[in-house]
Amino acid sequence: MPHSAHSSSPSPSQDSQEEGFASLPPFPSTVPTAPLFRISLAKLTSQDEAEQERCWQACRELGFFYLDLRGCTPGCALLSDADALFELMRVFYALPVGEKVKYDFKKEGSYFGYKGYGEGIVDASGGRDRNEFYNVSKDDVLGVSARLPAPACLSGRKERALCKAFIEESHAVCSTVMELLSTRLPLREEARNQGALGPLHRLQAPSGDQIRFVRAPPQEKRSQGVALGEHTDFGSVTLLFNRLGGLQVRLPPSMDPVAPATDGMSETEQTLCQDGWCYVRPLRGHAIVNLGDALVKFSNGRVRSNIHRVVAPPGRQGEEERWSLVYFCRPGDEVVLRSLVGDGDAAGGEEGEDVTAKEWILRRALGRREVGGWEKSGGTEEGSMRAGGMRG
Repeated sequence: MPHSAHSSSPSPSQDSQEEGFASLPPFPSTVPTAPLFRISLAKLTSQDEAEQERCWQACRELGFFYLDLRGCTPGCALLSDADALFELMRVFYALPVGEKVKYDFKKEGSYFGYKGYGEGIVDASGGRDRNEFYNVSKDDVLGVSARLPAPACLSGRKERALCKAFIEESHAVCSTVMELLSTRLPLREEARNQGALGPLHRLQAPSGDQIRFVRAPPQEKRSQGVALGEHTDFGSVTLLFNRLGGLQVRLPPSMDPVAPATDGMSETEQTLCQDGWCYVRPLRGHAIVNLGDALVKFSNGRVRSNIHRVVAPPGRQGEEERWSLVYFCRPGDEVVLRSLVGDGDAAGGEEGEDVTAKEWILRRALGRREVGGWEKSGGTEEGSMRAGGMRG
């Protein structure tokens, strides 16, 4: 589907004050970008019917959209706390590697805590990732579970209060999206009587919800490539804040990217933009929202969890460290991932699978931390790339 028919995605000529970030090189006009809708949180929360319909369309067609957080108190608070967490993650990543690896809990069967540079698998051949990240457990911060060991820079009252506020604000945004989906999906009567999607994602229920701090150093030009391998997200809704390019989505055959405004794409960028891959342009004042596997399963494929990956930032942005802040909203640990809609067929190519959210997330997350684990780390990627996308 052509861009003009699909979205209000930014073009390279739009207001640079909205698109740029101070002190960072601008996103280049030489690469193709994803045609994402720009959805207003203020309009969604005020029950604007046209905005709700556009959001529903975005969830069905690509499962990715920009969420404009400006113009409402909850959105502005979330932006402010996101800025503060960008500063906090710099403090954490300044720690010596020997200190950070103390908080890698993979051997304990946990995906919370630290993952070092090159410790993740990005493809079936065993290629290594090019970033490091730290996962902060929602249950830890809110007192739903026991506290996990953490470095002093993340353990103070002020720092934990900041994480708590960000979690609550992010979860509220994710709930707004799921409330909308609950009104649009043909849920079975039993599911509606039990509250639809909301009760499956209770803030105080044990779950895999987490904040993630991500740092990716610049890559050498001769070896620029994939920093985080192609995947769909494990849970329900993801909120992403980043300031440099590098995120790519793989568009379905029915959708065209926004063409570059000028020539000058490098050979590496041309290679990275083959087979439907294109960049997502970061926007100030916005989060990037995408849906995950759980919603594909609950909706029996009526919404889309799209394949995406992270590569070296394009243009001069590739000379900078790339920092990202993510909130992953996931179903409660004991929630079984199965269709809630009327036809009841299995979704996402998982016919007959009876798996809880915790089992699904552990298999996927830890599978990408071990040699030979790539195959069992898969999600709904095959369904995501079916011709025509997800079910109507």
